[in-house]
Amino acid sequence: MLGQPVVTKKTYCKVCMVHCGLEVDVQGDRIVKVRGDRAHPLSKGYTCPKGRATGEIHHHPDAITRPLMRKDGELVPVSWDEALDDIAVTLRRIIDTYGPHAVGINFGSGLGLDSSGYAMEEALHRALDHGPKFTPLTIDGVAKVLVAGAVGGFPGLNPKTDYDNVDLLLYVGTNPMVSHAHNTGMFNPAVLIREVARRGEVWTIDPLLTETAKFSTRHIAAYPGKDYAVLAWLVREVLGGGPLDLAQPVQGLEDLRALLDGYTLDKAAAIAGVPAADLTDLLAAVRRHGKLSVETGTGITMSAGCNLTQWFGWLLMILTGSMNRTGGTWFHPGFLMPFEGFELPEIDPWTPGSKTRPEVPGVLGDWPCAVLPDEIEAGNIRALFNFGGRLMRTFPDTNALAASLPKLELNVMTEIVDNETVAFATHVLPTKGVLERAEFSRWDTLNWNVSVQYSDPLVPVLGERRSAWWVISQIMRRADLPVPKHVPTDDSDPGADKAMLASLFNPGSRCTFEELAASRHVERQLEFPAAWVDRHIERIGGWNLVPERLVEQWRSMGAADEAGLGQPRPLVFSSRRQRRKLNAQLDFLGAENNVLLHPEDADARSIADGDTVRAFNDNGEIELVARIDPGMRRGVASLAHGHLKGNVNLLTSKTAIDPLSGMALYSGVPVEIEALA
Repeated sequence: MLGQPVVTKKTYCKVCMVHCGLEVDVQGDRIVKVRGDRAHPLSKGYTCPKGRATGEIHHHPDAITRPLMRKDGELVPVSWDEALDDIAVTLRRIIDTYGPHAVGINFGSGLGLDSSGYAMEEALHRALDHGPKFTPLTIDGVAKVLVAGAVGGFPGLNPKTDYDNVDLLLYVGTNPMVSHAHNTGMFNPAVLIREVARRGEVWTIDPLLTETAKFSTRHIAAYPGKDYAVLAWLVREVLGGGPLDLAQPVQGLEDLRALLDGYTLDKAAAIAGVPAADLTDLLAAVRRHGKLSVETGTGITMSAGCNLTQWFGWLLMILTGSMNRTGGTWFHPGFLMPFEGFELPEIDPWTPGSKTRPEVPGVLGDWPCAVLPDEIEAGNIRALFNFGGRLMRTFPDTNALAASLPKLELNVMTEIVDNETVAFATHVLPTKGVLERAEFSRWDTLNWNVSVQYSDPLVPVLGERRSAWWVISQIMRRADLPVPKHVPTDDSDPGADKAMLASLFNPGSRCTFEELAASRHVERQLEFPAAWVDRHIERIGGWNLVPERLVEQWRSMGAADEAGLGQPRPLVFSSRRQRRKLNAQLDFLGAENNVLLHPEDADARSIADGDTVRAFNDNGEIELVARIDPGMRRGVASLAHGHLKGNVNLLTSKTAIDPLSGMALYSGVPVEIEALA
């Protein structure tokens, strides 16, 4: 490498969905520096520590560069042919003996941003007759698509804040200063939040005075999982005294009035655990501004009240005429398949669930991640393809999962860095990393605007890594499963990787793949307000304000919470993202494995700042560093998630899940904490 010139290449970050533009200095096969691209049309030089760590991710000391296969209990390097043939033989035997539904697939985040690899995962799932499917949906934000489908008739409806014009912005359980908002593609959040607060108001509901709350006009520290009570009361008051200003037709308006009749200020404040004055002040803000945007994140989607909070947030925006209107929210129209180009199907988000927990429905074909251990133990799942998921840190109930995974006859992982989940695999297949492959931003509706990006490979492939689409298609071919006709047989053929990306475009896409590859970034004009949104809502008869399943959950949860008023509440934990961490990734950036405690909670347990503590409950225990924070709500402990030693999933349970979606509960979970001697 010494003596070779340093070449600056442009790409975009693929650590999260924001996709900030990057300039990468490359010397030979080494990444020597990563910085923000000031000429990037969206991020304009902004990056976060995660994106700037792209080079360190690529050159990780524990990088996996050759296929591994378990022999005599040990994972050893083997050739691609040996690994793929062995997988195919076992897979075919399992299919022939137990049927295709004995094979589960986890669509993990590791291949989530590998566009052609993900497409081949989908092809494998189809070839296996749409069997057990797991994704981050039921360990992250399932309430969002569930409510979109139940209320709006189409789970792909994704309201985004009109940051150019919104004057009242309500963040509920989201901390965009760290997370860049939840699936909204938010660049440089400080600038945007400050501007809204300057011309209007920003309110944050969160048990912690987060980085975002510190930028906000007001902060409400609701008890985890009870945020819904605040929004339910606001909806009741808007129905009774405005601003009721419907922009689209609705169904069930009078039923909604009746449902919320008697939901008083005192009751809502007591359930949420906040002063009544906070609620009346927030209502006054709603009435001052008329329209608003409500943004939610994992702080609520991981709690027992996830569906209700999301539902009432949508109702608040619908009733105030904020959906698809200036000063409220806009809906992403899609890029690869523009929504205005066809009649959106009306889709019920609930689908059949697992065999061991049939009473818990699936969502959009996904099974709850929490049922995987029981499905393995019951013999229903005998093979698992884990495409880039670090299950031991991300799936609930780590203890149950650790006991069940060794019972699989086949446990295939695609992975490029050794980690704790690798230890359970029968085969580990290293696929091209984000800097080694051509790529584009396939998840278009999660983008900040109507655009897509493309990047060429920046560095040579490490070791024997192969394209993920080739790896999966080879397993399918060797196991005699149907492979789409357009898939090349060899990823080393010139243009094969680009051909796979091009196959994801269609005649209706807003540009061709060739146009995108040539310009690297293509943006189209946003129609806002969008006629296609209003047409869809009119065609289905209006927003469904009172979906039956949500109404039932409101009645049961509301009754339980009301019955518990006046009773002491246990210490509970909520999960927290960190600036130098992304889920199970980026340990090397040094984010502290800690728990935040209110000073009074710490004093009651004789815990001092910096103490090593044990957090425990009936499910397990972990060790963390205690940090005393007066901005933490009393009665709540905030745990940083994604750590190995302080793995939050040792405290979660495969049985403690939301009955409507199977979402594992990571917030509002009882816990106790004690100092270690």
